[in-house]
Amino acid sequence: MRKIFHTAHIYMIIGVISGLYYRELTKLNDFTGDTQLGVVHTHLLALGMLFFLIVLVLEKLFTLTASKLFGWFFWIYNAGLALTVVMMTIRGTLTVLGVEGGAAISGIAGLGHIILTVGLILLFTTLGKRIPAKSVADI
Repeated sequence: MRKIFHTAHIYMIIGVISGLYYRELTKLNDFTGDTQLGVVHTHLLALGMLFFLIVLVLEKLFTLTASKLFGWFFWIYNAGLALTVVMMTIRGTLTVLGVEGGAAISGIAGLGHIILTVGLILLFTTLGKRIPAKSVADI
């Protein structure tokens, strides 16, 4: 349970830092246009911090970590989110600096989203196995 809490906390810290990075980089370069850096902060806080706080509650209710699939979910989801956020940060930074990013960045970011989806499928599979088929309250 502490690992899930620490994960949410780390995403909160990185999310706040990414917001600061966005603000300072755009201010330093007098950039006023749209860039993906503006949503990195939100992605980290929503898909990282808030998501893992919800997983923490689900762990308390259903002991998700008792499933062997939980470890797979945890590492795959985090890898997908990290890859997605890193590529968004690179693309956003290049945009602010006025450099063309290229198709490879979009392709790798897309791969990050696919990995995130696999992680979500593993979470729902894990949750489905941990929720009792029929409980006394359902009768």
